[in-house]
Amino acid sequence: MKLNRLMLAQMRSATRTLWRSGPVTPGAAVRQAMSNVNALHRVARQQMRDFTMTVTPSESASASAPEAASTSAPAAAPAATASALTGTFIAGSHTNDAGTRDYKLYVPASYTGGPAPLVVMLHGCTQDPDDFAAGTGMNVLAEEVGCLVLYPAQSKSANPSRCWNWFNAVDQRRDEGEPSLIAGMTQAIMATYSVDASQVYVAGLSAGGAMATIMGTLYPDLYAAVGVHSGLPFASANDLSSALAAMKGDFRRSQLENQSLPVIVFHGDRDTTVHPANGEEVVAQGARHLPQPGTTEPGNVPDGHAYTRTLYPATDGTVQAEHWLVHGAGHAWSGGQAQGSYTDGKGPNASREMMRFFRTQR
Repeated sequence: MKLNRLMLAQMRSATRTLWRSGPVTPGAAVRQAMSNVNALHRVARQQMRDFTMTVTPSESASASAPEAASTSAPAAAPAATASALTGTFIAGSHTNDAGTRDYKLYVPASYTGGPAPLVVMLHGCTQDPDDFAAGTGMNVLAEEVGCLVLYPAQSKSANPSRCWNWFNAVDQRRDEGEPSLIAGMTQAIMATYSVDASQVYVAGLSAGGAMATIMGTLYPDLYAAVGVHSGLPFASANDLSSALAAMKGDFRRSQLENQSLPVIVFHGDRDTTVHPANGEEVVAQGARHLPQPGTTEPGNVPDGHAYTRTLYPATDGTVQAEHWLVHGAGHAWSGGQAQGSYTDGKGPNASREMMRFFRTQR
């Protein structure tokens, strides 16, 4: 039977342990490796389940209402609904030396064939492109903006829970592993459709948010900005054990120098699956070289969540990084739609705010 990548990585780790410790502890090393595999699989299944929000009709209505004003007032939620979409949702796949991944591409009816923005959306564990598109409502926004939306799909053969493997060393290197597949897929869409190369963005949820950070860090020449929802910082783990620790807030800190990352981060302060400290570190990585500290402003969604928004300006006054800490929210897409899984309809609307932020970064 062919071992999946997660088990293989842990068996390699067990082998290294045996080399260091000798023949006295082989059973313990193998048991630990299998325990790590089973632990992450349990967490992956729980990761998108822990803070599932049951959205009532009244909550769904409030999520579609204009959000509360702040120093820079968040825009209103999409007026259209997924059922009213008139664009096309195309299935495809991309293959390179690292393997094959399927994808879905939304081409809005408003797409005229001229150079358009492209947003790459990376789903969370247990999700797929259709579910993620329905929950985030990003296709609705695509009709308004006239942008293409690409949804890469993780395969069960690469990860049984369909998590992106953000914690594997090979998947944290440019032109290797899953980053090469996602970047290659992005470039293939750019070669097929008329895409404005200065307006290509990547965003994701949870494991997809961690992978979005990796993509923005490794490919700053390809992606102009990154959106991270309930995700983790770049290179915060290098195996299953450190991945579990990172999700609890005990993460490794990247030693990358001289690189800034235009990023917008959403994280619930009651997220018990990925500790909110991870969101703070993602922003810290993106704002590391900025000369000015962040400015904080409170806000509130009517009949929804309060939030704290922190803006980090660059030297020219444009916002380089944004951090939205959503009070009372857990591990779910803020302002999402009940048609998809793992969403919190009480807002603020992460999809709309990410799209707004993206449009300022070219």
